Amino acid sequence: MRLQIYKSLWGMEHLTYQESLRQIAAAGYEGVEAPVPQAEHVDEFMELLREHRLHYIALIASTGSSLKEHIETFANGMGRAALLNPQLIISHSARDCMSDEDQAAFFRAALSEEKAHGVAVGHETHRHRAMYTPWNTAKMLHQFPDLKLTADFSHWCCVCETLLHDQAEAIALASERTIHIHARVGYSQGPQVPHPAAPEYELELRTHEAWWRNILSIRQARGLDVTTATPEYGPPGYMHTLPFTRQPVSDPWDTCLWMKDRIGTSLTR
Repeated sequence: MRLQIYKSLWGMEHLTYQESLRQIAAAGYEGVEAPVPQAEHVDEFMELLREHRLHYIALIASTGSSLKEHIETFANGMGRAALLNPQLIISHSARDCMSDEDQAAFFRAALSEEKAHGVAVGHETHRHRAMYTPWNTAKMLHQFPDLKLTADFSHWCCVCETLLHDQAEAIALASERTIHIHARVGYSQGPQVPHPAAPEYELELRTHEAWWRNILSIRQARGLDVTTATPEYGPPGYMHTLPFTRQPVSDPWDTCLWMKDRIGTSLTR
């Protein structure tokens, strides 16, 4: 099983596409994970991907105050993303506060859009969204056998305030449906440790790595040759900061790079 590692543009918004993609390629990443560019920047973005030989994973999100708006914005995002021929699409889907019926209606519509466009969608296990807990995600996965995930279990650690020791069944089901990994280490009080190399977070690191390694094993057993992953560590506001200074306690770029090198060896040996 080969691990294809992407870099998110999250936290690099202060750079131009030219600057960020050049930096990402030089660091040895194989692809970029990013929202669909605005129409006036699509040609530039696609040309830079070709120039630097980078693959693309598109990030979309449903928004609005009603089920209808969430379905419409998902469909719009899906259509725009599919035109760029991404390797896959990641979606922040629906809302945590929606009823079971509305969540089911959303995913029914989302699966229809996915089939129509022919691009795989991994609905992210994300706070604020329908996949915000292991049990709610399991409910949707049982209801929709074709539903697929982007696994970011760091969010579940935060929501559940544990390392999910009592959620083994839901983790196993989610792992079976995962098509992309967000390799961020969470802990019981937050979705992002200050730095995954810190010895005080060794248990959290090894727990997440065990989940990711299992996902790779599942996909390899199915005969798949490649799994994609993004070491997604956020900037200040998400990254811990020193009081009164807003200075990050570790550098997000360096943290992602450390995680890239770590999973490139620890998950595939």
